[in-house]
Amino acid sequence: MNLQEMEKRLKVLEDIEAVRQMHNEYLFYLNNCQWQAMADCFTEDASVSIHEKRRGRQEILNLFTDVISKLNTGNFRDAHFAVQPVIQVDGDRAKSHWLIYVFVHEPATGLARKLVCGRYDCEYVREKEGWKFSSMIYTSPWPPPPGNR
Repeated sequence: MNLQEMEKRLKVLEDIEAVRQMHNEYLFYLNNCQWQAMADCFTEDASVSIHEKRRGRQEILNLFTDVISKLNTGNFRDAHFAVQPVIQVDGDRAKSHWLIYVFVHEPATGLARKLVCGRYDCEYVREKEGWKFSSMIYTSPWPPPPGNR
C-alpha cells in the first residue's frame, strides 16, 4: 500500500469517527431536550420518519418540540442509546444503521418501566460545518415481529 492509499483510508476512518461523534451529540441533545441543538444536527432539507414523517430542519424541530417532547412527563425523560453502528462513507456522503434502545421511564418512580428496541437508518452529508443528517428513519420494534419481515 502506498502513501496515497493510506491517506485515503485514514480519511475514511476519520469521517466514520466524525459521523459517529455527530450522531452521539444528537443523542446527547435528544436526551437533554436541547431541541434546537438537536435540530442543528440536520441539513436544512433533511427528512425524518420518527413516529411521523417530516421534511426540513424547522419541521423536524417542530416534531420534537410539539410531539416527541410531550411523550415525556414531569421531570423525567426517557433515555436513548444507539449502539452497534455500521457506517459507510463515500466522499461527502455516508449511510449507517444503528440499534437504538429507549429506556421508557415510569413517571411515578422515575425508574425504567420498559425497554423499547429500534433501529435507525441514516444518511449524512458533509457540510462546511461538518457532517449532518440528511435522512433518518426510525423503525420500532426492531427486529420486526416474524410475520412482518
